[in-house]
Amino acid sequence: MKNKFLLVLIAIASMVVSCRKERRDTLGASISTDHSAAENLFSDMFKVVEDVSMSTEGIREDIIGCIDTIIVDTTSNPKTVLIDFGNNDCTGYDGRVRKGKLHATYTGRYREIGTEITITPENYTVNGNLIEGQKIIENLGLNANGQLHYSVIAWGTVTSTGNAWTVTWQAERTRTWIEGQPTPTLLDDVYEITGYGNGVNRNGVSYTSMITQPLRAEIGCPWLVSGSITIEPEPEEYSTRLIDFGDGACDSGFTVTVNGQEYQLGSD
Repeated sequence: MKNKFLLVLIAIASMVVSCRKERRDTLGASISTDHSAAENLFSDMFKVVEDVSMSTEGIREDIIGCIDTIIVDTTSNPKTVLIDFGNNDCTGYDGRVRKGKLHATYTGRYREIGTEITITPENYTVNGNLIEGQKIIENLGLNANGQLHYSVIAWGTVTSTGNAWTVTWQAERTRTWIEGQPTPTLLDDVYEITGYGNGVNRNGVSYTSMITQPLRAEIGCPWLVSGSITIEPEPEEYSTRLIDFGDGACDSGFTVTVNGQEYQLGSD
C-alpha cells in the first residue's frame, strides 16, 4: 500500500512539474516570434537599400514603392544615400507599410572587395514596428566556390506600435551570393546566410541563436523562404526551440518545434 501511495505521489509531482514547464514554455513562446520578426525586419532594411542603390549603374528607380526622396552625396567620404519614405504610412509594392528614413554609407561599390556598407534607420517603421540600430555589411571577396560573400553584423531593437513591447537582437552572419551574381537583373539574386546571434524577447527572456540550416533570402520575396535556427533560452526552465522557415515558398509562415510539439506561426 505504501509503495502504491508513493507511486501516486511521484506521478502527481511529475504532472505538476510537467504543467509548470509547459506554462513556462508558453510564456516564453514569444522568443521564437520575436526573433523571427527581428530577423526579417533587419533583413528587409538591407533589402530596401539593395533594391534602390546597389547597382553598378547607380541609383535605381523606386522599385519598392512609397519612397518620397532619394538623396545621394557622392562627394562625401564615405559616400552616402538617404532613402526617405516620408512621415506617413505607405503600403509598398511588397505589401509592407513603411515610413521614416534609412541612411546608408558606402566606402566603395557593393561588388568590390573590402567595401563596407553601413545602414542606419531614423524614425523608421515597418508594419508599425519601429526599428532602431545598425547593420554593417563588408565585402569579403570570393569564397572557395567563386561566390561573393559578405560579413554582416547587426544590432538593435524592434518596438511595437504604442510601445507595447520591445525586443533586442544582434547577430554576426556570413551572407553568400549563391544565385544571380553574374546577371544585371535584381530579382534573380539569392543569398545564403549562416551565423549566430542573441537577444532578449518582449518578456525579458535572454537567448542565443545558431543557424542550423542556412537561411535562404530571395530578393524577390520580403520573407526568408527556407532554413532553420536553433534558439537556446538562457534560463534553464525554458526549452530549446527550432524555428523552420519552410521549404522555399514565399510567405510569412514558419514553424516552431518545442519539446517535440510543432506550432505554425507567422513572422510579423
